[in-house]
Amino acid sequence: MKRRIGLFSFVYVWFALLIILPVIGMLSGAFRDGFGQFWVQLTKPDALFSLRLTFEITAITVIINTVFGILTSIIIARRNMRGWQVVNAIVDIPFAVSPVIAGLALLLIYGPNTFIGGFLQQNNVKLMFAMPGMVMATLFVTFPFVVRELVPVLREIGTQQEEAALTLGASGWRIFWRVTLPEIKWSLIYGMVLTIARAQGEFGAVLVVSGSLIMLTQTATLYVYQATVNSQMQGAYAVSLVLAATSFVILLLLHFVRKRQGVQRV
Repeated sequence: MKRRIGLFSFVYVWFALLIILPVIGMLSGAFRDGFGQFWVQLTKPDALFSLRLTFEITAITVIINTVFGILTSIIIARRNMRGWQVVNAIVDIPFAVSPVIAGLALLLIYGPNTFIGGFLQQNNVKLMFAMPGMVMATLFVTFPFVVRELVPVLREIGTQQEEAALTLGASGWRIFWRVTLPEIKWSLIYGMVLTIARAQGEFGAVLVVSGSLIMLTQTATLYVYQATVNSQMQGAYAVSLVLAATSFVILLLLHFVRKRQGVQRV
């Protein structure tokens, strides 16, 4: 009994040191001068722009990675296409590579001083130090989440129902919407929510490919970093609190989706 109490006490203290106290510190910092000053800092044009840019990049990332995540998951799970093992291995690269390295790799390929980047700029297409490059970096670091949630589910449900629907004359698109999607929907939503959480908190890769230009390519995380460097702590606290609140909502959504997953599999 004493060992159990000691173990629980250690866990709670560790939890408080890593999560509770930093959150309390952020709240106290954000409202140190009252709600009025917090609102002033939060509604600055550059702060609002950084939040809007973050949510726009997140939305684009989720849409693209959901579509390609489903396609990739089907290739891996069905194992009926040559090279699926290679695809399965490539999917995990973002987990193994530092986001900063990923951003640098994109810059070395699509930067303005490279062959591809130079050719694109000559045709008035700018990737690096612009929103497209930031989306590319975020797509890279978030790609595995939908795939890794869907592959086990697709393998578990098998292909019997799809083959039966095909035998009855259903088209591939109708089979997906009426047979496959209902079976994977909660895992798909869970992967999408994980993608949202990762995308809105991305820093390293976006920092390399964006240049962190104020009111142009500065996301919320880059705004917090720059505000901290400039000792503008009130603004950093304000934007951080919005990101933290969004993360809390995402956490609740993850808990709900995970419960639905459990109910569905039972």
